[in-house]
Amino acid sequence: MENPKLNKEDKEEIIKAITEGEKFHTEELVDHYWGSINYVFSLIKASEIKAGLILSFYGILLNVIYQNVAFVLTDEGTGMVLIGLLAIWVICTIISIYNSIRCFIPKIEGNYDKNIFFFGDIISKFGTIREFSRTFYEISLKEVELFDQLGQQIYIIAKISAFKFKCVNLAIRYLAIGLLVLLVAGIYFAVFKFLIQ
Repeated sequence: MENPKLNKEDKEEIIKAITEGEKFHTEELVDHYWGSINYVFSLIKASEIKAGLILSFYGILLNVIYQNVAFVLTDEGTGMVLIGLLAIWVICTIISIYNSIRCFIPKIEGNYDKNIFFFGDIISKFGTIREFSRTFYEISLKEVELFDQLGQQIYIIAKISAFKFKCVNLAIRYLAIGLLVLLVAGIYFAVFKFLIQ
């Protein structure tokens, strides 16, 4: 069976369809990359919100403890066990608060190639405003290089997000341990008071 020959109009339509398909695919890739960047940024925001909630909880808890600590520690029956439990709780609380605060500290990953999407590189590695603008335009015209820069930025932001979630994870773990120790201390104090009276 012979291949039918295409006339000029058919060839032009096929070329147009391929070109429009490539353009549509490129637009999908751009949306995919920027969607990935926005997703990872939302993870960073979520970790910081969780750290903020932990710190808010500690604010309330420390206020309640501060108002009642004199009652517990001035009691003649307070033993070394209770003081030891409270010391463990203080250590857990300090570690938890420290990790919550670490989540808010800006973390900059600078050990990578220069990137047109990283604010630190924009002002320090691309020269003047005109040189950066020209470089940004040139890279934007080269799809492979543009997607490479976007992919690198996704990786770096994901690394920052992983660090922040690690801090939040530690903060929550020590919060849970501290609350358990505080519960044991409360039960011990209540039982001790009940047995004495």
